[in-house]
Amino acid sequence: MMNVDLIPLKKSIYFCFLGLFSVTALKAQTIKNNLIVMGVVDSVHSKILNETRKLWVYVPARDSTFAQQKYPVVYLLDGDSHFPSVTGMIQQLGNSVCPDMIVVAIPNTDRMRDLTTNSIAALKTSGGGENFTSFIEKELMPHIDSIYPTTSYKILIGHSLGGSMVINTLVNHPHMFNGFIAIDPSMWWDRGILLNQAREALKQKNYSGKFLFIGIANTMPKGMMDTTQARKDTSAATSHIRAILKLRDMIQSDTAVNKLKFAYKYYQNDTHGSVPLITEYDALRFFFKNYGLPQETIMKIFGKNSNPEVVLAEIQSHYDNISKQMGYKVALPEDVINNFGIRLITDNPKMAFAFLQLNIKNYPNSYNVYDSMGDYYDAEKDKTKAIAYYRKALTLKEFPDTRSKLNKLLATKD
Repeated sequence: MMNVDLIPLKKSIYFCFLGLFSVTALKAQTIKNNLIVMGVVDSVHSKILNETRKLWVYVPARDSTFAQQKYPVVYLLDGDSHFPSVTGMIQQLGNSVCPDMIVVAIPNTDRMRDLTTNSIAALKTSGGGENFTSFIEKELMPHIDSIYPTTSYKILIGHSLGGSMVINTLVNHPHMFNGFIAIDPSMWWDRGILLNQAREALKQKNYSGKFLFIGIANTMPKGMMDTTQARKDTSAATSHIRAILKLRDMIQSDTAVNKLKFAYKYYQNDTHGSVPLITEYDALRFFFKNYGLPQETIMKIFGKNSNPEVVLAEIQSHYDNISKQMGYKVALPEDVINNFGIRLITDNPKMAFAFLQLNIKNYPNSYNVYDSMGDYYDAEKDKTKAIAYYRKALTLKEFPDTRSKLNKLLATKD
């Protein structure tokens, strides 16, 4: 019935046996008219900015078999430049390294206006960053929350000038986001005025529950070997990296007081242009380092002598800890619990039953949970209960596969 190396499960979920079991959901992009569709183009009219802003939005594709979920949201500055890479990364890492998340990319109309907070005379439109932040908070976020299946957890990502806007938001509007990813931020802007604002805020504000990751590119002149040399340099060639290093130092000195969860990385082999992708990856690993089920727990799930009650309690505890970090109740995912249950029907029926019964408790309005329990009883040769569960599933949703299984049992029932 099952191949041990690559075991296909119903609902298009696969378990791979690699010495240790790991779980990976195969997530296909939407295909329309022979085109691979990564997201949708949306828009919102802004009274604050006096313009209509285009948005590129990615929502995780979910199998309609399972109950609708809600997702954290990543807001992406310079969205037209970074949307494909960030969307692809989150799709690849979703539900293993980090949650599945919605991505809201904001393409630029006037980058210099929106991504700078201080006006410079030579750059006539500069300095509109606070208005842009107000647009995000008061117009964009309500629009996204009203249309898409969002949770309260939000991340802001920005690169270069966008990175300095991330720091400005952390300093002046920390309530807006839970996670902040500043990629090689332009802290030198307007003689480093934001550094002074950050120094005061980091001493006075409470950042408990907030995460910040800073990626630092190697922008030093050729021949300069390390950041120690750059710190001592006074030339314009090192002003960009020196400003970021100053920011890093002041943040590190205050985290014990302000409770900010902070990490950074200097990427010696990456330039200002190449550093975004690797920074975003490392930031997500930092933010959600304990998100995936531990391998020890997975091994217990498949252990022949494991106690189902103990295993389920361990899984519940894991999701309780995730809920504390996310700031809302993160339910045990129906698809994950379902597929553990289905995988175990043959090898460990007792454990399988515990998983499938838990899904019925957590998702009583999902036809899938009853269909899966029907599969369990079918495998146990209990036709009466299998028929009852398939019938229950069909009262919630007419599904051809379930109807076929029911008809087959009715045709052979004594």
